[in-house]
Amino acid sequence: MVNRIAAGEVVERPASAVKELVENALDAGASEIQVQADGGGLTRILVADDGAGLTAAELPLAVERHATSKLNPDADGAYDLLRISTMGFRGEALPSIGSVSRLSITSRARDVADAHAIFVEGGAVSAVSPAGFPGPHGARVEVRDLFYATPARLKFMKSERSEALAITEELKRQAMAHEAVGFALDIDGRRSLRLPAEAAGDAGRLARLATILGRDFSDNALLIDHVREGVRLSGYAGLPTYNRGNAAHQYLFVNGRPVRDRLLQGALRGAYADFLARDRHPVAALYVELDPELVDVNVHPAKAEVRFRDPGLVRGLIVGGLRHALAGAGHRASTTVSMAALGGFRPNSAPPQGYQSGPSGAGFSAWRQGGWTPATAAALAQAIPGLSEISARAELEYPPGMAEPGAEPAFDPVDFPLGAARAQVHETYIVAQTRDGVVIVDQHAAHERLVYERMKAEMAEGGVARQALLLPEVVELDPAEAERVLARADELMALGLVLEPFGAGAVLVREVPALLGETDAAGLVRDIADDLAENGQALALKERLEDVCSTMACHGSVRAGRRLTAPEMNALLRQMEATPHSGQCNHGRPTYVELKLADIERLFGRR
Repeated sequence: MVNRIAAGEVVERPASAVKELVENALDAGASEIQVQADGGGLTRILVADDGAGLTAAELPLAVERHATSKLNPDADGAYDLLRISTMGFRGEALPSIGSVSRLSITSRARDVADAHAIFVEGGAVSAVSPAGFPGPHGARVEVRDLFYATPARLKFMKSERSEALAITEELKRQAMAHEAVGFALDIDGRRSLRLPAEAAGDAGRLARLATILGRDFSDNALLIDHVREGVRLSGYAGLPTYNRGNAAHQYLFVNGRPVRDRLLQGALRGAYADFLARDRHPVAALYVELDPELVDVNVHPAKAEVRFRDPGLVRGLIVGGLRHALAGAGHRASTTVSMAALGGFRPNSAPPQGYQSGPSGAGFSAWRQGGWTPATAAALAQAIPGLSEISARAELEYPPGMAEPGAEPAFDPVDFPLGAARAQVHETYIVAQTRDGVVIVDQHAAHERLVYERMKAEMAEGGVARQALLLPEVVELDPAEAERVLARADELMALGLVLEPFGAGAVLVREVPALLGETDAAGLVRDIADDLAENGQALALKERLEDVCSTMACHGSVRAGRRLTAPEMNALLRQMEATPHSGQCNHGRPTYVELKLADIERLFGRR
């Protein structure tokens, strides 16, 4: 009965049983793992691996509650639960599964001639007996009639299809975490997933992610690899213009373990807060590796939650690493934008499934052909005041080699990443020609991002201007909330919000950011307290400041409907090339579309 009660925590549904059995196979050093599931996993689950296997003496230990062979004692004979290096270690999974199902384990240990089996039915354990085994070593664990011993549990299961989808999603997560291991999944006898082993490392990891998340992800992913104080962050994150309507495509791993952690998800949201609207979400697969002593994986029996000894360090590493990668992407935008445009040109058709002949994810035309670098773009941008003023036409200076209006151009900048402006369509879109394609730019969205980035830089250099309140406002909070807010007083002051303690559970607001104008100080402080509790960062204040800057940038940028001269259009293109994040506007929408000449020719049947 104790095992059946515990099974509710460890084995919530068939996907939970698959997770535990796959993690056992990974701990055994398997290079190939095969999973079969029938009836949504409730009728039958089989997990077979080619790992080290179990000896006849180890089989009874495997199904004994709170017994495990995965922990080794130190020199003093003590077992250190603070240095967990295996996926499983609690000794609960197999006994819990066996208590609510008909469980059989067949295994042949490495370098052992004979294979053996053990059976558990509703918690009753049989004796170990000789058995046949198809491979030289490994294990086959079969679970039949899951939850038959606890019929009430079956009432809360979803449809067979839903449970099968959950199993597929769980196996995909495990496969993303272990690219060097091959995975196979059959659902009701039909092939569902085949993931051959990839080479260990970044290239193999990206190949595995592309197989699971789609080729578009690999074309639009940024490599992340940062280390801070012994904690390493690696993986891949999508460009801001490659986003989704929910957070289902965000995958987080800690020491090879798939986890769902609010701290990590909040850090991911914070890193993209400046580039995406609140209802859009980035696509990312991030891997955190650190000393096992710095993370507690024993928070919950399902081991899907973790606790970090220094959560601020991990959060800062994620935010910093992602923003560094996004800045390094420059003005690059996702290839899916161009693919959608090409699909729109095809009469009565959408882009075909798996269509991959769109622009290269490596970047713009001629970027890698030499003759143009971000440093060159930055030098040009410094020579151009920009278009943030209404009188920009009169004040505009021209890059070296570019003639003023009316004069014959001495230089045709088609080899620049965004090419040479050739026309303005509907007084809204700039059409530019590159060496091997065409670029279409939304002039308002592009210049909005340029103005916004300039305002952010000015705000960072000069600090946020503050407005003193005529009457300081007292905000009542929970004592714990007040303590969290006051602990970040210096950070909030840098953002223009000046707070002081005011007795137990209250703070005094003396100054607010001048950019916000008349604002609800009490509501702002409460929102900050909520953000600190959930995400560990004062996102509410930053987002309000960014919203104001975004609005000001929108009103101060070149509007749609304004006619631009050729030099003005070229100046805008050069500034985009020199400005980070200019591939998307402040809400994550693309500012340009690049169409390769080969794709245009294909539209007209020339190829």
